[in-house]
Amino acid sequence: MKRREFIALIGAASIGFEASAQQKPALLGFLHSKGSSDPTAFLPQFRQGLEEAGYVEGRNVIIEYRWANGDYSQLRTMAADLVARKVGVIAALGGDVAALSAKAATMTIPIVFLNGSDPVKVGLASSINRPEGNVTGISLFAGQLDTKRLEMLHEIVPQARLIAVLQNPNLAEAASRFNAIEAAARAVGMQAFTVNAKDEAMIDSAFGTMVERRAGAVLVAGDPFLLGHHEQIVAQAALYSLPAIYAWRKYADAGGLVSYGVDLAKATRDAGLYAGKILSGIKPADLPVLQPTKFEFVINLKTAKTLGLTMPPMLLATADEVIE
Repeated sequence: MKRREFIALIGAASIGFEASAQQKPALLGFLHSKGSSDPTAFLPQFRQGLEEAGYVEGRNVIIEYRWANGDYSQLRTMAADLVARKVGVIAALGGDVAALSAKAATMTIPIVFLNGSDPVKVGLASSINRPEGNVTGISLFAGQLDTKRLEMLHEIVPQARLIAVLQNPNLAEAASRFNAIEAAARAVGMQAFTVNAKDEAMIDSAFGTMVERRAGAVLVAGDPFLLGHHEQIVAQAALYSLPAIYAWRKYADAGGLVSYGVDLAKATRDAGLYAGKILSGIKPADLPVLQPTKFEFVINLKTAKTLGLTMPPMLLATADEVIE
């Protein structure tokens, strides 16, 4: 190779290297209904999913965080701000309200959701296998599992005839979920009534209402706001000696009687992985809405003994974990 050609080749390689070094990191919008310090937001797991897709915060991706801290009224403004900043993807986590707020803000920027309602019924996706449009994500099946939880609760406290259902009325599917629970309760000879809580003070008063109406047990609906106050809810159930079943294991770990639901940490990691794939160029329409294939069933036997309950042997045998 001639000296002139060699110098030209080195120069071209140098230009290519400089262009690569100067490449701007991707910009990711992160919208969450909870607060940044809330462990139930599972932020480390989201970052882990991003890393599995090849994106490391501070290296090749910048994350614009928007935390609503439980104030759902802020979500639409926050979503609009992320759109104005021209992020490449919006990860709208923390339930229906965050996802629907992001969807209302843009029809072009890809959105990855993490929610417990049926994404087709609430208008997030046109179908599960091929969501179309700019939205896909992970469905937690929180609502679809309510009837299963009701059946479990009936096995645990068959003598209970009146069941209180603690819900957040801001949830998109709150009414339809309760209707399904109510029908399942009637099928096993029980009655159900709903008690709403959308802020911290309402949680305490909700349990007061349950006691006044002489509820025999409680079903706590799967909801990001309620999960964020899981310790308060478990403490209230213990205060009034109310057997309760919950959507996620955080409750059982905090002393709740029984939990049955999706592994939230894994689901949040999957959301991060999806966000990273889209940043790499995959279209949301080519990523089917992920549905869980495994559910965690946790029994807190210590709490059962405190309540004077004998857990059915079949339930004990099928539990993924028994806390003693």
